[in-house]
Amino acid sequence: SSSCTQLPRIRSSYSDRISRVALMERDRGESDIAFQLLIYPSIDDRNIEQVSETVPENLFWSRENTLTGWRLYLEGQQAGGNVQAYAAPARAVDLGGLPPTYIAVGAVDMFMGDDIDYARRLVAAGVPTELHVYPGAFHAFDSFAPMAGVSRRFVEDRNAALRRAFAS
Repeated sequence: SSSCTQLPRIRSSYSDRISRVALMERDRGESDIAFQLLIYPSIDDRNIEQVSETVPENLFWSRENTLTGWRLYLEGQQAGGNVQAYAAPARAVDLGGLPPTYIAVGAVDMFMGDDIDYARRLVAAGVPTELHVYPGAFHAFDSFAPMAGVSRRFVEDRNAALRRAFAS
């Protein structure tokens, strides 16, 4: 098996940090980041999806978890208020100059809408972007059902993107 299959599970909180650092480094002119691997990232404090038939709560991650996470991350600052792009990357006006980006999200993940919009904006800014939306998959689906077909496809797609990104 390829060494890519041995990657630690990359969580949304790591993806959030990657996207924040990429923006900061780009703006400082110090960017050595070759690739962004964003796995179901929470990148927008404003558009927290309401629970609905199409985006239900799941046992692992709820809307309340998201609200609490943003409140803690923003250190009491109101989500949806005057939040800087370095805190919530979807708020960045200019996404140009960011490294090539891979985004994976489940179709019933509450971050799906934000992630699709971010991918669309990256493409519009000329950033090479690959977006995968996995049918029936909720937030962190690959952790709960690693042997499910959708999880296996996710791992294959992610590993293939990494191989392409770092091919010599």
